[in-house]
Amino acid sequence: MTTKRDYYEILGISKNATADEIKKAYRNLALKYHPDRVTPDNKKVAEEKFKEMSEAYEVLIDPQKKSKYDQYGHEAVDSSFGPGGFDFRQDFHHVDDLKDIFGEVDISDLFRSFGIGGDVYGGQFGGGGGRRGGARRGSDLEFQIEISFDEAAFGAEKTITIPRHEACEVCGGTGAKPGSKKERCSSCGGRGQVSSSSGFFNVVRTCDRCGGEGSVIKTPCSACGGRGRVKAKRNIKVKIPAGVDTGARLRVHGEGEAGERGAKRGDLYLVIHVHPHEIFERHGADIYCEVPVDFVTATLGGEVEAPTLEGKIKLKIPAGTQGGKSFRLRNKGIAHLHDYGRGDQLVKVQIDVPSNPTSDQKKILKELARASERNPGPLAQTFMEKMKRLFK
Repeated sequence: MTTKRDYYEILGISKNATADEIKKAYRNLALKYHPDRVTPDNKKVAEEKFKEMSEAYEVLIDPQKKSKYDQYGHEAVDSSFGPGGFDFRQDFHHVDDLKDIFGEVDISDLFRSFGIGGDVYGGQFGGGGGRRGGARRGSDLEFQIEISFDEAAFGAEKTITIPRHEACEVCGGTGAKPGSKKERCSSCGGRGQVSSSSGFFNVVRTCDRCGGEGSVIKTPCSACGGRGRVKAKRNIKVKIPAGVDTGARLRVHGEGEAGERGAKRGDLYLVIHVHPHEIFERHGADIYCEVPVDFVTATLGGEVEAPTLEGKIKLKIPAGTQGGKSFRLRNKGIAHLHDYGRGDQLVKVQIDVPSNPTSDQKKILKELARASERNPGPLAQTFMEKMKRLFK
């Protein structure tokens, strides 16, 4: 099995690189490995380099993916790609950055030179063998979803309602009136693109008449106006994995906007917001809480009730427990998102001092104070020894 190279090493940057520095490094490498700048013998190497650096860029330019990669390495981000690993067609979401580098005209040639044509981004940047261009893949959607603390800890299945474009049921997504047919575009001959020479480059652009589809609709569908899709609301069941936290971005394949005239759907991205808990505070996979313990139990020892994510437990308090003491409950925290097992729970003791003691309590406490003068506690003894050394 081949070991993946470090993403920072691929782009030639440090782990502290800013977003601008990451973009600059990607730009320089993209220009270096452009097919017009390498010899025919080196095109295969350039293709592999281009895909490798694009995978690194896809992860490091995304703050969420970058954070996961910095903490857990390749395994943390591989799950965001398909089962076969990073696929430029499906997993690269920064084509606009490539436009800034090469210009939109050059991208079609770039993809075809590297064999990344076909239906990459719904065919909007290139083809392969036969018709180029075509109806565009549907846009990706982003949806904010709120979940409870427990749902983040254990995972959940949620049903969400999202507005999106659906394929028109009247025309079946073709955009043509039922019973009518599309006709091949006479301007591009069905290729979806027209080309012309411009100096060093062979300029390829989308056909203006058919919009890159290669065919035209003479009689559009009245229900969708020839677009092949209509606006609708849909209920979608999504699985929230255990261990997610606020800011996590989950991808649901094929649940974005419907593509134009039967093209593939985009993806749906869920941005997670976890509601705070009234007792627990989260730090990574560990959770923290504070439990009040009365003075007598802290002094003599005993048991108190402590909350956990699964319910209440009896927590043993040793005699002489001081305020601020924390007890660790193994595997009682949040599930690890990219690993097995769970974090821990830490229970911090807060000594519960009566704010308005009764007369009986005052009497007992005064007696205890007199006894404490003769037999001070460990904290008092340590403090007095420091005082003596300081003012001797």
